[in-house]
Amino acid sequence: MQNAGLGGWPYRRAQLSPARTALVFDGLSISYAELAVRISRLADQLRSAGVRAGDRVAYLGPNHPAFVETMFATHALGGIFVPLNFRLAAPELDYLLSDSGPAVLVYAPSCEPVVRALSQPPACRVALEQPGAGEAQYEEWLAGGAPAPIDVPVAVDDVALILYTSGTTGRPKGAMLTHANLIWNTANLLIGVDVAADEVTLVTAPLFHVGALGQTLLPTFAKSGCAVLTSSWDVDGCFDLIEKHGVTWMFGVATMYAELARSPRWTGADLTSLRSLMCGGAPVAEALIRTYQERGLVFCQGYGLTETAPGATFLEAGESTRKAGSVGAPVFFGQVKVVRPDLTEVAQGEPGEVLIRGANVTPGYWNAPEATAAALTEDGWFRSGDVATVDEDGYLYIVDRVKDMFVSGGENVYPAEVEKAISGHPAVLEVAVVGVPDDRWGEVGRAFLVCRAGAELTLDGLREYLGGRLAKYKIPVHLDLIGSLPKTGSGKIQKSGLRKLPLS
Repeated sequence: MQNAGLGGWPYRRAQLSPARTALVFDGLSISYAELAVRISRLADQLRSAGVRAGDRVAYLGPNHPAFVETMFATHALGGIFVPLNFRLAAPELDYLLSDSGPAVLVYAPSCEPVVRALSQPPACRVALEQPGAGEAQYEEWLAGGAPAPIDVPVAVDDVALILYTSGTTGRPKGAMLTHANLIWNTANLLIGVDVAADEVTLVTAPLFHVGALGQTLLPTFAKSGCAVLTSSWDVDGCFDLIEKHGVTWMFGVATMYAELARSPRWTGADLTSLRSLMCGGAPVAEALIRTYQERGLVFCQGYGLTETAPGATFLEAGESTRKAGSVGAPVFFGQVKVVRPDLTEVAQGEPGEVLIRGANVTPGYWNAPEATAAALTEDGWFRSGDVATVDEDGYLYIVDRVKDMFVSGGENVYPAEVEKAISGHPAVLEVAVVGVPDDRWGEVGRAFLVCRAGAELTLDGLREYLGGRLAKYKIPVHLDLIGSLPKTGSGKIQKSGLRKLPLS
């Protein structure tokens, strides 16, 4: 094929394993042969709508087969796929659509109200259900396209995706990922994890995040496995799907795995089909890792960013017990180092910023040359903004985000370290720590706790527990007991909102 990018994958898979199940969603199963035809029809309709190489196509909605079809159809034409966070409000989406300029927007029915509220929506809009005036209905639109495979020249260095970062400081930035970035990430993942042709992968994290897309869907697709898609995260639903479909592999963030382990179904659930579990997105408490290992499950942690497609390091199964708590060593085809502010490498155990270089690293940000220049060193290393230490074997341990660190009395405090210590208290369900201004020390810690049902914890009790576990300057001065912590669509705790809350 002329298409050297992801757009050629559906046709190659249909040729090699036509009858195998590619996707399962809400009782619907789609084979690789059926999927290839549907992608061809959709690509033909996108072409009729004016989409050509380099043009953008956006998708707004929860996980659904249409996400996968729209992505591959866009790539079949050499276009750029822009998956959008369906939890955003209309003004936030207005900015992303204005910045990326998609020719077509495919959206789910649950997003209809926000699409109606957009100030300048794309002229061509396709609704999965219940289209508005002048809009196409997805299945009817797709069926009208020609089923013949489409093959146009696409180079691996062409941009495949624009993924918008969370925008914790200022406007979100559109990280560009090339086909090569995603292909090399897939190669790294397949080296690190023994993904099999009979894999049944549960994709419950949102696909608009690179973790679910790059670490589960694409590797499963490459190996002709089956991806079981869910539109939302649900603990009971997860247990049900594992048992019903014989799920062998899943990816999630720490909060998802913690919720599973806390469920009343945990001890009796049939998890015998699971071969490996992957976790990423934020540091994971060792106690949680041990909980899964005690069930005989392989729990592998990794580290990466949207800009690295995402895998930068990985803790392979063979080291998952000995190095529990580590995010692993650099991926096979990649380089990682930890440096001081002057870019010299740190000593063993010394905190520093993580830098990544390799074929999986973004070429930059869409329409943002200044942000690109700030993120990349002159010799091509991507500055992650994350703080880590390295042990004697070269394994990384993520300490915190550079921006989350605060200075108390001249000492650096990394909230993730404090959170790890607090999470060991039996009363604590979830915790987030931020730095807040203090007249005497400059900054001090403020802990936000969600307690387990029926449990309580006072500030004095917390201080007593942490005494001997943490240096005194690391122990939070303020404590807030709250019902729940704000989270992003990927399950990460949003600390920006917590910092703004007034002290009680």
